Amino acid sequence: MATDQDFVQYVCEESGLRDALSYKKMFGEYALYLDGKVVALVCDNQLFVKPTAEGRGLLGAVSEQPPYPGGKPYFQIDIEFEDPELLGRLLRITALALPLPKPKAAKRQPRSATT
Repeated sequence: MATDQDFVQYVCEESGLRDALSYKKMFGEYALYLDGKVVALVCDNQLFVKPTAEGRGLLGAVSEQPPYPGGKPYFQIDIEFEDPELLGRLLRITALALPLPKPKAAKRQPRSATT
């Protein structure tokens, strides 16, 4: 089951992060970006936050599940929607704990044929 865009917008609104949090559709599901970093995935209308020690410290006991078959475990977030401030804090500390994405390699120019 693919994620509804309405659900993704709901997650973004609940976080209270406004325009700082964005999303991008990927393979029928969504990635959430904060400060240029992927901090969470939304798959099958469920929120999965990248696991970090800081996030675990904030949440305490948390369920970890892969967001898709064969994926690495992420924090599966559901009860936190009752506390939008906690959700926003979780996403912020996750972004702070993650490294910046690696810069994309420059495209190579095709070699011209020599005759």
